[in-house]
Amino acid sequence: MALPQNPNIFANNPLDRVSHKRTDADWLAGRLLHKDSFMLPMYKENIFTLPPAKPGGAPEVGFMRPNMFADALAGGATVLFLGLDKKDRAYFAIDLTGSDTDPSKSGPLKGFGEFGDLRGLAMSIDAHDASIAAQAKAVLKWHSTHKFCSTCGAPSVIAEGGYRRDCPQCKTQHFPRTDPVVIMLATLGDKALLGRQKIFPKGMYSALAGFVEPGESIEEAVARELFEEAACRVSSVTYRFTQPWPYPMSLMIGCTAVADSDAIQVDGIELEEARWVSRADLKAAMEGNTSAGVMIPPPFAIAHQLVRQFVYG
Repeated sequence: MALPQNPNIFANNPLDRVSHKRTDADWLAGRLLHKDSFMLPMYKENIFTLPPAKPGGAPEVGFMRPNMFADALAGGATVLFLGLDKKDRAYFAIDLTGSDTDPSKSGPLKGFGEFGDLRGLAMSIDAHDASIAAQAKAVLKWHSTHKFCSTCGAPSVIAEGGYRRDCPQCKTQHFPRTDPVVIMLATLGDKALLGRQKIFPKGMYSALAGFVEPGESIEEAVARELFEEAACRVSSVTYRFTQPWPYPMSLMIGCTAVADSDAIQVDGIELEEARWVSRADLKAAMEGNTSAGVMIPPPFAIAHQLVRQFVYG
């Protein structure tokens, strides 16, 4: 059964991750060498991109052939298996951060393209390619920060196509982590609660958010964060949708919550200001009218999609 379309960037990954194949080293090796397989090069957490296919067009994610990276593979570069597309072609990612110089300036990638920041490229590149790149970015970031066993401190090694690290010393197995973050829009009638931090651009307001703590449900995290940051008490919480967020390895869990009243008081730590904004003013802000003194995050952000759903249903 096909899943409903998720409105958030980095969601709707088209690849079949075939996790049952990750333990088959021979199958992975064969796919890595196959002429129809693809490899996404990454360097210092940036993705490789190709110039636009047409003048004035958008850059394209640079999926290359694995045989271009024979030297890097022989040198022990971190490689991640991403999955299979509908044509049964395998996709991998390779971390070239160990190179002394930008790999797009020399070697097999020279003249093909350049490395760019995924956040800056996300709204211009193909949405499916963006989700694949986000998958690669998050897992490769985990590898770069978890090279040693947290149990005994010994160097760990990659296993299962990049979805596990094993400790040869104490045999502990380590798996990529995902940090759950609730992001929520408290509502009261035709008003929604938005807040702003000091680092936000002038006039920018967004949904409140915070990490889910151990032993806490999503609903409890939503209620706790709203109360801690804005003294807003809520009586019900509704899940809406999620957004994979590779900064560095999070899952944004979008929710709405019905407030008990419009009484609020900001904590002065997470937020410098919070305010109730009417549906009409939010609609105007989404259409580019900032006469009410409110700007909302761009479509790139899950907060934008929460506001959009509140405004348009």
